[in-house]
Amino acid sequence: MRKSKSTESQIMAIIKQNERGVSVPDLCREHGISSALFYK
Repeated sequence: MRKSKSTESQIMAIIKQNERGVSVPDLCREHGISSALFYK
């Protein structure tokens, strides 16, 4: 299994930002990830 580049705490912070209403494209641009990776 491949190791993630992001830590678990970073992933949780991104998800919480999305729950607060930040759009997925804005989150992806801010954190340098693709939208496919976000939904994965």
